[in-house]
Amino acid sequence: MKPKEITNNLFYVGVNDRQKELFENLWPLPQGVSYNSFLLLDDKTVLIDTVDVCYSDLFLRKINAALNGRTLDYLIVDHMEPDHSGSIRLLRQQYPGVRIVGNSKTFGMLEGYHGITTGLHEVKEGDTLPVGSRELHFYMAPMVHWPEVMFTYDPKERTLFSADAFGTYGTLDGGILDTELNTAPFMEEMIRYYANIVGKYGSPVQKALQKLSALDIQTLCSTHGPVWREHLAKAVSTYDRLSRYEGENGVAIIYGSMYGHTEQMAEAIASALVGNGIRNIAMHNVSKTHASYILRDVFRYKALIVGSPTYSNQLFPEVESILGKIELREVKKRLFGYFGSFTWAGASLKRLAAFAERMNWEVVGQPVEQKQGLKVATYDACMEMGKAMAAKLNEQ
Repeated sequence: MKPKEITNNLFYVGVNDRQKELFENLWPLPQGVSYNSFLLLDDKTVLIDTVDVCYSDLFLRKINAALNGRTLDYLIVDHMEPDHSGSIRLLRQQYPGVRIVGNSKTFGMLEGYHGITTGLHEVKEGDTLPVGSRELHFYMAPMVHWPEVMFTYDPKERTLFSADAFGTYGTLDGGILDTELNTAPFMEEMIRYYANIVGKYGSPVQKALQKLSALDIQTLCSTHGPVWREHLAKAVSTYDRLSRYEGENGVAIIYGSMYGHTEQMAEAIASALVGNGIRNIAMHNVSKTHASYILRDVFRYKALIVGSPTYSNQLFPEVESILGKIELREVKKRLFGYFGSFTWAGASLKRLAAFAERMNWEVVGQPVEQKQGLKVATYDACMEMGKAMAAKLNEQ
């Protein structure tokens, strides 16, 4: 097997996973995912990150083929999450002399996961590692999205190895570079990946982006998805926008509905939004749409409207669940509207109001509550809510 050369003497030795159905056993992978690893051949040989242990046999054969009889001198560990560090122990068995490069937090996890405490080379912020014709530089990026994360930069080839940052779901089908692939699906999946995995850590992402702004980066190698080159600026700007919680002009409507009455309210609100010039609307029935896709659209759009029937004096359970996931990610600066329904005792509006207060979001329009079936007055109130949200968005 001949490895793909990414830049001068830098080879791709990653793998595709088309078997796993749920990333982290949580997030759907309809198009699979790649685990990216890169091998640098200079005076010293340097491997940057490994792959999930399930693919260690293929991975090790790729490395052996790329080394072509040479030994492995260094393994740089930019991220210790098991989908990237799972093969370290087997790698060390095959190349017992390899020195493992990481920071102090990396080494605590390395011992915890693999029992490895020797043959280590610790680096700190701004440290360098000479490997021949080039010198690698290290930048700490804690909480993007684990505490040990760091980035590796090759100034000679102007290449950044960014751990999970700028990563996406989706396998690499035939190509590795973004110039070889249709990047539209990957850009879509970058938003979902960010919302699912990184979303809580907007402030650390912004700090990391500030560090990167001083670097001349022409090739961006994440541990998931394409190698970014032609669309590098777009990948970085997407992360910048998402980590600042800057939504596009549009609305995510999230609702639960047991017998269709709350759904009718959601339909009326959506109709009013469209009638008042809003074109980007994503409607999600929480009983059918996986939270992964709902979170994507919460991060994507400036406005969120949530509707829930009262259920055992609480919110509908799946509405409660998705609100908990949104709150966990500390999403900021959203316009918020809410509505609810009940048959004999209403509680959903009070609980949705409390959620909005906890999130410190701006409530737009008058909340709407429906008792039993949809009446003309309630329908009109829903239309007014949609109109009010459209007017607010059109001001932006």
